[in-house]
Amino acid sequence: QVQLAESGGGSVQPGGSLRLSCAASESISSFNAMGWYRQAPGAERESVAAITSGGNTNYADSVKGRFTISREMAKNTVHLQMNSLKPEDTAVYYCAAAYRYYITGASSYDYWGQGTQVTVSS
Repeated sequence: QVQLAESGGGSVQPGGSLRLSCAASESISSFNAMGWYRQAPGAERESVAAITSGGNTNYADSVKGRFTISREMAKNTVHLQMNSLKPEDTAVYYCAAAYRYYITGASSYDYWGQGTQVTVSS
């Protein structure tokens, strides 16, 4: 019944920035972990970033130093700031929420958004 709504996707040139947002239908304090996944055409879904209720973060090696995940508690929203974007970042980005604290894979998440398209090209 929990709804997650992604926004902020679009088309940018390499080196550009985008800020994705994931608005939840209930307080994000209900979840011990929230994360972002992405899936490119013909590729498997992969984890991009995650954040726990305590503020601990985890990033895929491919985005470390470029992406930042954060929470805006008053707006029930999780953000993904994406800087220095590369063509290989092109994918549909999905928001996910989990009641459990420790995440071992995509199956650990209880709810998923519909996704937002990010396209990086010149």
